Amino acid sequence: MKRIVTMSLPLILIFAAYMGLKPVPITPVAWQAPVSQGYTGVHAANTKLQDLHTIDLQGEVGPEHVVIGPDGKLYTGVESGKILRMQPDGSAQEVFCTTGGRPLGMAFDADGQLVVADAWKGLLSIAANGNISVLLGIAKDGPLHFPDAVVVARTGKIYLTDSSTRFTPRQWGSTNEAAMLDIFEQSSTGRVLEYDPVKKSARVIAEGLSFANGIALSGDESSLLVAESGKFRVWKITTAAQQLDLAQPSPQATILFDNLPGYPDNLTRGKDDKLWLGLAGQRNFLDQTAQRPYLRSMALRIPRLFWKMPPAYGHVIAFTEDGKVINDLQDPSGNSPTVTGVTETANRLYIHNVSGKGLGWMGK
Repeated sequence: MKRIVTMSLPLILIFAAYMGLKPVPITPVAWQAPVSQGYTGVHAANTKLQDLHTIDLQGEVGPEHVVIGPDGKLYTGVESGKILRMQPDGSAQEVFCTTGGRPLGMAFDADGQLVVADAWKGLLSIAANGNISVLLGIAKDGPLHFPDAVVVARTGKIYLTDSSTRFTPRQWGSTNEAAMLDIFEQSSTGRVLEYDPVKKSARVIAEGLSFANGIALSGDESSLLVAESGKFRVWKITTAAQQLDLAQPSPQATILFDNLPGYPDNLTRGKDDKLWLGLAGQRNFLDQTAQRPYLRSMALRIPRLFWKMPPAYGHVIAFTEDGKVINDLQDPSGNSPTVTGVTETANRLYIHNVSGKGLGWMGK
């Protein structure tokens, strides 16, 4: 026994040095995470999202966002960089265009142009014939770093989230890796921007978000609803704000939802003035490391093979602009891919997801 201990000691010292000294790409920040209430109250566990129908995407993966075009067809971007177009029942699938990046949030403007937040390419405008124009590009110190979600106002102005200025998909090879590093670090460099297509200029509305994600306009378009994934909350921010620091209290920004049971993602408007929000995964061990940033650094030193990942958990909610939850749909089976949001039509709910091989839907 003594010999075994003696032989193991160098290995223990090497392991300890590795865990303490191996460089990691983050400089983690301590923060006060709210104590999760879990699946209780309006978010009581249920199986309402469990039995989805699925539209096969013919080998494509990750319909992260879905929009309905002026032609009544579905448009969705996938991991390959393609934007797919299809009939509402999934038939007549075709490639509308290929961006060469990773199309995430999308919205149609009044002229029928498809506006796309592409995490690799920037803010794009795509004509009906598939021709692509770059409205705002991505650069190290430029206007965009990680464009994620987008919405177009009746004025024609475009509002979008820039999820992180620290970790970009271009730098880290994927949106998932960049998002994970940003949330591990908690340096809160996400932003909300306005782009004016007439002036061809952009301005920062608000900054200081821990992974700025989904975005939607209020009914009167005086405010923006913005999902802050890294801190489990949704903000309401006036569109008139100018470079607002969300770390400081302001009458121009209030928290609509706080301490959500998962990571808030896409925000979309549905029927009857409701809004939909996807929750892309359950709360996990990161809650316990909020005040212990060194543990997040140590976690990144552990090979991913040994990470214990929480099971997939499908979850979307519908709510009113005053923050009242009016529907909560969940799939605790573990069979759902990473659910990111909902697109509602007269007959169906299309369920966005960032990692699935099909597009789920429920309804008629």
